[in-house]
Amino acid sequence: MAQKRLMQELKPLQKERWVNIETDETNIRKWRMGLWVVNPDSVWHGAYLKAEMRFPDDYPYQPPTFRFNTPNICHPNVYPDGTLCISILHKPGDDDRSGELASERWNVLHGVESVLRSVLLLMDDPEINSPANVDASVLYRDHRDEYNKSAKALVEQTQSDVPEGITMPTSEELMPAPVKVVEEEDDDFWNISDEDDDFGGSDSDAGMDDFEDDDDDDEDTK
Repeated sequence: MAQKRLMQELKPLQKERWVNIETDETNIRKWRMGLWVVNPDSVWHGAYLKAEMRFPDDYPYQPPTFRFNTPNICHPNVYPDGTLCISILHKPGDDDRSGELASERWNVLHGVESVLRSVLLLMDDPEINSPANVDASVLYRDHRDEYNKSAKALVEQTQSDVPEGITMPTSEELMPAPVKVVEEEDDDFWNISDEDDDFGGSDSDAGMDDFEDDDDDDEDTK
């Protein structure tokens, strides 16, 4: 089941410009990828982050793992070996120890795209209360300028990792294609029945003759 599900998810993702995915020819459950940070307001904007995902046999019932292969990422939720700590990749169900609710953790409705988008969001909005990298957490909280400087240095470093022929998509290229609305012709409009001929009439007109007859009777009696 894991293989079938992954093939279904892979096809649309290969059309996306913000992620570049390569799969292992001998093992569909191992993906390597590059993620573009396309948010212009992000301190990581322009970074090409290499990463890998591995999927268990019982995927999607259990979550994949995610690890950055780009070295030296200074981020509160990235361990020194590149492993990312993020709620969406934690096993399903409530966790009393961490306080995470089931709605925050993995469930069968999630997929690779939702994970990758969550990763990019976490890069800009780290969870510093339970950090994987304490030093990065302190830097982010108390010395934001130094943290931003470190992030921008990494952005520059990652440019050498961009594969030949791959470029960061522009904002315009990331916009969804406009949907053309086709108005259906109403055949009934052109087949108006005799009952609808009198557009200006009203139900009250039907009784006007009676009022006129009454007026004539009144004149006769004068």
